[in-house]
Parts: sequence; structure tokens; C-alpha cells
Amino acid sequence: MALPGVTNRKRLVALLLGFTLIFLALTVRVGYIQLVWGVDLQKKAVDQWTRDLDVFPKRGVIKDRNGKILAQSATSVSIAARPSQISDPQKVASLIAPILELDEQELYKKLSNKSSTYVWIKRQVDRGTANKVRALNIKGLDFTEEPKRYYPNGSLAAHVLGFTMKYAEPGEGLKGQEGIELYYDKYLKGFAGKILMETDAVGREMPYNVDRYIPPINGFNLVLTIDQVIQYFVEREINNVVAKYNPKKVYAVAMDPNTGEILALANWPTFDPNNPPRDVGNFEEMQNYVKNFVCKDNIDPGSTFKIITAAAALEEGVVNLNSTFNCPGYKIVDGQKINCWRSGGHGHETFTQAVQNSCNPVFMELALRLGKDRFYHYLNEFGFGQPTGIDVLGEEKGIIMSRNSVKNVDLARMGFGQAISVTPIQLITAVSAVINGGNLMKPYIAKELREVVVDENGQETERVVKTVTPQKVRQVISPETSKIMREVLESVVTDGSGRNAYIPGYRVGGKTGTAQKYGPGGKIIPNKNISSFIGFAPADDPKVIVLFMVDEPEAPVTFGSIIAAPYVKNILEDTLKYLGIEPELDEEAQQAEQVEVPDVIGKSLDEAIRALKGAGLEYMADEGGTVVKDQMPKPGAKVVSGTTVLLYTEREVQGQTEGQTEVQAEEAPAEGMVAVPNVLGKSIREANRILVSEGLRLKIEGSGIAVGQDPAPGTRVKEGTEVTVRFALPSGGQQNAAE
Repeated sequence: MALPGVTNRKRLVALLLGFTLIFLALTVRVGYIQLVWGVDLQKKAVDQWTRDLDVFPKRGVIKDRNGKILAQSATSVSIAARPSQISDPQKVASLIAPILELDEQELYKKLSNKSSTYVWIKRQVDRGTANKVRALNIKGLDFTEEPKRYYPNGSLAAHVLGFTMKYAEPGEGLKGQEGIELYYDKYLKGFAGKILMETDAVGREMPYNVDRYIPPINGFNLVLTIDQVIQYFVEREINNVVAKYNPKKVYAVAMDPNTGEILALANWPTFDPNNPPRDVGNFEEMQNYVKNFVCKDNIDPGSTFKIITAAAALEEGVVNLNSTFNCPGYKIVDGQKINCWRSGGHGHETFTQAVQNSCNPVFMELALRLGKDRFYHYLNEFGFGQPTGIDVLGEEKGIIMSRNSVKNVDLARMGFGQAISVTPIQLITAVSAVINGGNLMKPYIAKELREVVVDENGQETERVVKTVTPQKVRQVISPETSKIMREVLESVVTDGSGRNAYIPGYRVGGKTGTAQKYGPGGKIIPNKNISSFIGFAPADDPKVIVLFMVDEPEAPVTFGSIIAAPYVKNILEDTLKYLGIEPELDEEAQQAEQVEVPDVIGKSLDEAIRALKGAGLEYMADEGGTVVKDQMPKPGAKVVSGTTVLLYTEREVQGQTEGQTEVQAEEAPAEGMVAVPNVLGKSIREANRILVSEGLRLKIEGSGIAVGQDPAPGTRVKEGTEVTVRFALPSGGQQNAAE
């Protein structure tokens, strides 16, 4: 029999050991909770007894190269509610719904949702309206500043800038969409701040609460290579060509060929980034407005590509300035007859004359002399088939046939700009390498990132944090070949197909292009062309190069020399004067090289031709007409001798033609006066067609469907009057975009 004392001691030891194990287990558990779960539990605790409200950062300003503001952020008031603090949701809804123009029952549902920490009542409210709500002094309503993006120049440089989403997730601020706003979004957007407050278990603000403010970090400012003035010159000419020829698309770029800096970039159709067409139809339709076609469209370059073929051929020594050719009007390659653009051909010609004449058979011959390997070497060296690296998201790289599958006939076609697709930005970058001494430069749009610094006196200054400098990709051709090409391309403007780009007093070089378009099965689409011209000046020391491409112009003659060259001339002339580049020739010499375009409107075609020939000018006329109804350039314009004048003709009708009905009693309009037609409800293209048919010009404001016009329909005005038409998206689209 065990002694009582021993038994008790054993029990005490067992009990002590049990308590020790329990204590150790609790200690380990507490340590695990504190060390492992501590951060998460603390976060949950803070979430339970605090509430926060986002303070949005100020998105960085976007400026042009001269400091002119292209995009900036303003602030507007957004109103939120904390349902747990709203004592009478029905009453509050009835008070503020009329002020904010909201549905009272929908607002009541929001305010009654006690499971939500806070809900947005209305965002982007003007200050006057917000102050009316604030004056009601309703507990549970919060007012916060939210950024709103503003583009002071409307649609100017829209495809460069892109746009932002109006309503982003809480804490994110504005988000970039397309263009520079998207590409540099992480630098522009900044970081959100917060206002913190202590609350009880049901989310009510504690009486002893002290708000804690965490300030936002504003975004960097961005300086672009774009020059607002040159951008205006480019977009002005786009509007002019749209009004005249009603094209499907227009591409235009102005660049410094020596650095790769984009001075201007624009497309048509365009949009207003203050009211972007995010909800038009579907995604593809939206892209027809906001897509940067210059960087994202693969198109046939046409004869502008002959610059590349010529440069490669000169560099490789397969041709020189003394080389001669004979063009019978076609060339047979692999059994296929490929025609020259000029029926009957150009006959005997030198290399320089072949470039001036844009002779297809000569450039087929040059490509074949180079051979597949050398030709493809230069395609790669000039950057075709690869992105240029420009700061645009989604840049295309062009379409080039696989080297292994190329036949001689394909090589011949590529030599004069067919059987290959490029982006406009690739084309202007490659041609810049041809004329700048042979250097392929990387094109770029952003020049500097700047941080806004506030000193102790509250004064704001900018500090440059990053500078983008010109980047040479590689040397493609020699400076000697580049010099020869500049001289040859200058002769295209003085003596060849580019005469319509001649600027008195300045040395201008360039090349015309008229590319055919292809449909399903590779068949050529009749009467559908891309008319283009690429020009640069001064020809001996280029400071600016401009590419202008017009897709499907509605004109009887669609040569690039007629459709595109005059607009490049206007851009270059204004840009050279703006940059302070003085003309080289004196006034007397300039006048000697110019002739005045005679007025042949209303004359018979034969009379018009004689008048133009007598003035030393060439002509082109649409077929089927006998009387000139319009001409381009206009009467009185000063042009270089030998310039081609485009004549628009119509058939002369004696008396009343069959099928016409007699006009009922109505006062005949005065001579030279027309009644403004009604274009309300029409698309931009339809409105332009209607106005142009009446001899009027279209000035476009906005995009979408015509909602207003000035002068009003029926008003009698002089022919040539500019009619301002305001376009807007359908109301449904506008509403969705604002939500």
C-alpha cells in the first residue's frame, strides 16, 4: 500500500506538468498569432475602427516643346456618403436628389445600404452645385476633390495626346487611354493620398476623432517634341484636303530629320479628347477615331518608296548619275508585264530623270540589279519590318514578304513601292535617314519629364528629372550618297513631278506617290488610291521633313503631285518662316521663277488648255466634260513655271435637258449666290459632300452626327463661303461616356 504523501506528490507533479504544457502551448500560440498573424490582424483591426477617403493626385501637365499647355488637370468636387451615419436616408434623398438631378428612389437605396462603408453619390460636380449640398450640413456626406482632364486646344494633337478615363477606381485617379496619356501614364498619374478618421463598430465617427491627412504625390509634367504652331499648320492642311476631296483617311507627320523629333503628327478622322468617343458603336468603330493611324496602319507606300530603292542602288554602285535607261512603258519580269504609270513610257532617260518622272520600269530594274539579298539587307537597315520604337503603344511593324518566298517579280514590284506595306512613321523615318547624312534616327515624341517642386514660400518651380536625347540607331548609307539623293530629290520639285511643292526662295526636295489599293484576292480596287507626297527643306541642309498621305480622295485625278504636294508646300512654307529660316533667293529672282495661274473657270476645255499653256503651265483634266467648273490651284495663285493645274469639268447643256423638270415659281438666286443646304443629322462625310456640291466649304467642329450649322439652312451666301457644322455623338453614347 502506497503512502498517502507519495501519491499526493505524484498527483501534484502530474498537475504541474499539465499546467506547464498548457502554458507553453498558449505561449507558442500567442507568439504565433503576434508574430505571424500580427500584421494581418492589425490591418483588420484598423479597418474596423477607421475609415478613409481618397485624395486624388494632380495629373501632370503635358506641354509642347515651347511650354504651351496641351493637357492639364483641373479639379471638381465629388460627393460620397457613409450610410452608417445617415440617420434618415429617405429625408436626405429627398433633399439632395433635386439638387444633384438624381433619381430619389435610387439614391435612397444607396443611402440605406448599411453594409457599404461609403458610396459615391455623384462625381465631377461643379462647385456651385456642391456648395448647395454642403450648405444642408448633412452628417454622413463627404466632399472630396477629384481631378478632371482638360485639353485647351480641343482636337489639336488628339492622336498624339490620347485621352484619360474620367472615372477610375478609387485611389487610382485618372487613367491614360491611348497616346502619350497611356504611354507615360505611370509618370503622369502620381499617387493618391488619404483622409483617415476613427469610427465605432458600426462605422459612426467617434466624437474625439482627429482626422489624419496623408497628402497625395502629384504626377510629373511632360514636355513633348511637338510644336503647337507646326501642329496647327499640319491640321489646317488636313482640314483643307478633307473639305476638298472628302477622303477616307489622312496621315500627316512633320519631323526633324536630323534628330527624330516629331514636330507634328495628325490623322483624319480625329476626335476631341475632352469628349472622346469611347462608347461609339463598338471597339472597332471607336478605333476609327482614336487610333494613331500614322503608327498603327500598314499601307502600301507607292512611289515614295522609290527613294529607298534609289538610295540603296546608289550606295551599292549598281547605278550612278551617268546611268541611262529606256522606258517603253512596261517591263516583263517572270513572264508578267508590269506597266509604267505613264502610257507609252518615258523613253530614254537618265537616272535623275527617272526619279523626276517616277518611272516604274527603272526602279524595277534597280531592285533586280540589287538582288534579293542586298535589297532585303537595306529593307532591314532602313527599319522596315520592325517597329521604329516611337513612344506609342501598339506600333505596327509593316508587312514584308518572307525572303525565301520572294520571286523576281515580287522584288521588281517592291522596287517601286508595291508588294510591301509600311507604316507612315517607318516611311518618314527611313527617308529622313536618306537625306540627313545616312543616319537612321529613332523617332520620339516625349522630350522631358519634370517634377514640380514647391519651395518654403509656396512658389512652384519645375525640376528636370529625365531628358530624352536623339538616338542614332545605325548608319545606313554614306554621307556622299545622302548628298546625291538630296540633290536628285530637289530636282523632282524643280523639274519633275513634284513642282506643286515648289516654294519661291527656298530649296525644296521631295517625292510624289500614288499607291493602288487591293481588295480580296489581291485584286486592285478601281479608283481607290493613296495619294502622297514627302517633302523636306532646305534641300541642302534639311531642317524639317513632312509626309502627307491622303487615302481614297474623291477626285478625277488622284496623283500625289495634285492631291498631296500642294498641302506639303503650305506646311513647309509656313514652318520655314516660323522657324526663322530665311529664303535664299532675292525678291526679283523669286518673281522671275513664278507665274500667275490664269482664271479658266467657265471656259471650254480647249480654251482653258490654251490659256494654261500660254502661261507656261501644264494641266490635267477629268474625262467627259467640256467646260471647266473648277480648278486647282485657284486663279491668281503664284506658282512655278511648269506646275500642273487640275481642271474639273462638266458637260455644257443648251437649254433644258431630257428628264429635267421646270422649276416652279421661285425667285432665282443672285449670280454667285447659293442657298445653304440642310446637313443636320448627316455624318461628316455626307455633310462635306452636300456642301461641296453647292460650292461651299465645310468647317468641322466635334465628331459624329451634325447637330447644328451656321449659317442656317436656306440662308443665301456667296459661293465658297465656309459653313460651320457642329458634330456630336449620339445622345446615348454621350451619356455612357459621362458615367
